[in-house]
Amino acid sequence: MSRNTKADEETGGIDLTPMLDVVFIMLIFFIVTASFIKEPGIQVNRPDASTANHKKNANILIAINDENEIWINKNEVDPRQVKTQIQLLLAENPKGAVVIQADSDSNIKTLTEVAQKAREAGVADVSVSAENK
Repeated sequence: MSRNTKADEETGGIDLTPMLDVVFIMLIFFIVTASFIKEPGIQVNRPDASTANHKKNANILIAINDENEIWINKNEVDPRQVKTQIQLLLAENPKGAVVIQADSDSNIKTLTEVAQKAREAGVADVSVSAENK
């Protein structure tokens, strides 16, 4: 009789392997399809604006500090390399939008150069970040 109960226990067990396979496949799917925001790496004092709108799908953030240094993806970037860096980030996410976070004490010339480089890199959506009053 002890043989029968042991055989019954084995046939009555639940096999979790297919469920774990499905969970891992779903996990891989969500990791691959997730879009990640590339942070600039520094904090800036953004200017105030009364007409600021919330921007969705801002995947590429570029910061310009008060000393006109350009930061992309937590690294300081030479102004001549801005276009190349944007193209690299755009290759990861072709539908990415660029948001420039310029410090209120930064030079407008640097801001326009970065915006122009983003347009040259093929970005259709370039915005400037501001604080809502």
